[in-house]
Amino acid sequence: MTTLTVWKFDAATGAQEALAKLRELSKQQLIQIQDAAVVAWPAGKKSPNTKNYGSMTGKGALSGAFWGMLFGLIFFVPFFGLAVGAAMGALSGKFADYGISDNFIKEVREKVTEGTSALFLLSANTVQDRVMAEFQGVKMELISSNLSAEQEVALHEQFEG
Repeated sequence: MTTLTVWKFDAATGAQEALAKLRELSKQQLIQIQDAAVVAWPAGKKSPNTKNYGSMTGKGALSGAFWGMLFGLIFFVPFFGLAVGAAMGALSGKFADYGISDNFIKEVREKVTEGTSALFLLSANTVQDRVMAEFQGVKMELISSNLSAEQEVALHEQFEG
């Protein structure tokens, strides 16, 4: 089963550091990173910086369009007018088809704010207790959205890069 998780950190550099650690854990076959993106929102900036890392396994990467639309929906909708907001509402409904609910989007929007960072991770085959043990003592919050097999297939068919 593929899981979309958002790992929220209280520092703007936390997500990048976590991704580096997860890459090492993937070499130990403790997690399979299918795709990753980092959002860093340094203090004093009006909006976050985003970077899509793509597949760490050489297959299954989602296109930049997926991450761009998701990040636009999460971070930029409140700044747009009603017409764009309505279009984004329709897009939000489409993301729900892929297992990414309005509540998930709202929760990420509320928690990933100026001075924080987030790692967006599409992963599978996670040895959860071992991975979480590696992050013992790291101040972070995990937000997740499990994808059904059908939602995963639909997501890859629509957005695979």
